[in-house]
Amino acid sequence: MPVQVSLDALLKERSMSLTELSEKVGLTLANLSILKTGKAKAIRFSTLEALCHVLECQPGDLLRYSND
Repeated sequence: MPVQVSLDALLKERSMSLTELSEKVGLTLANLSILKTGKAKAIRFSTLEALCHVLECQPGDLLRYSND
């Protein structure tokens, strides 16, 4: 898929676990894991907003397009 989620890198930069993010964002570990592993087919704007709020980032920090 050409759109990739950089959640893993942001978590490492912020020294935050997926469990901690799950609690702060209010999403299940399973759903965050799907995002983290790149298996998600879509993301809701409300989820993107919550992730950006908690991780103090912009949507472009989480999502990137690769034409490879």
